[in-house]
Amino acid sequence: MADYKISAQLRQEFGKGAARRVRREERVPAVIYGHGGDPVHVTLPSYDLMMALKSSNALIDLDIEGKSQLVIPKAVQREAIRGFLVHVDLLGVKKGEKVVVEVPFYTEGELAPGGNIMEHMLDTLTVEAEATNIPESFTVSIEGLSAGDSVQAKDVKLPAGTSLAQDEESVLLQVIAAQTEAVEAEEGEGEGAEG
Repeated sequence: MADYKISAQLRQEFGKGAARRVRREERVPAVIYGHGGDPVHVTLPSYDLMMALKSSNALIDLDIEGKSQLVIPKAVQREAIRGFLVHVDLLGVKKGEKVVVEVPFYTEGELAPGGNIMEHMLDTLTVEAEATNIPESFTVSIEGLSAGDSVQAKDVKLPAGTSLAQDEESVLLQVIAAQTEAVEAEEGEGEGAEG
């Protein structure tokens, strides 16, 4: 059911000094939110958490000192230069519960001939899905699209049990005409005017 299983320890110390000590022990401070209860402060093993976060919206089964808790990542803070994990906010979820998440999408196919350029307006699609069945990504076909064409959120084929949680008219990507032809035409007009 869960993508990853990680052992967590409850955190008793707070503040920058305590967080630094946790990180020196190769652990990451984290907070679990959700279900109207008080936030739960834990620490997680850095390597295991880093591996789990390689896939967006990973479902993680935390073993918090003998108690199981399903969570998904909500906010991840990384150190700016080296990229190691600094802090993670997690959302507690239950089997059968629906959650709103951002899922990346990728393109497949070829644009129509003519040197057109595809411009990404968004990188993710916001959807509502069951917490234990969140799609890893979506595929969007750009086959044969030409200048002036666009792909909207409503054009993406969603799996059963998943629905859009954003405006269906949102433009995900659009195809624009290559600028080189216009520039060459202007240069040609300029040369003719001089002669």
